[in-house]
Amino acid sequence: MTDPRPSRRELMKPAQLIGLAFAAALFGGVITLMSMGVLQEPRPVPPGEMHPHLKAWVVAGVVAGIVFIVTLVTIALLLLAVDPAQLTKQIDRPVLLPDEEPASGPGASAAGDGAARGVDPGADPPQR
Repeated sequence: MTDPRPSRRELMKPAQLIGLAFAAALFGGVITLMSMGVLQEPRPVPPGEMHPHLKAWVVAGVVAGIVFIVTLVTIALLLLAVDPAQLTKQIDRPVLLPDEEPASGPGASAAGDGAARGVDPGADPPQR
């Protein structure tokens, strides 16, 4: 019988992680190539200078490598923050509200609140 809760290994499927990082790197590289004008007609190159298209490919490779590494490390660190046991746990309350302490019995919330503040629950409310 298999465990219904996913393990950390199942969360970090290497092919998906590397595929997503590769897609982000490809996007960064293509954007760099387009912004450096690789599809335009090259300008005349003075002697001793690198051809503009070659320079664009070098910079795009560097940008793609940086984006690949940063994406891979970021996703891996975010996956380490996820507790696999919490994935299947059903949440029946608003997530952003603080946790409430359970009441000790029926009607304890009305009497318990006044007693905690030092107010007699049977007393009349103060007059204004």
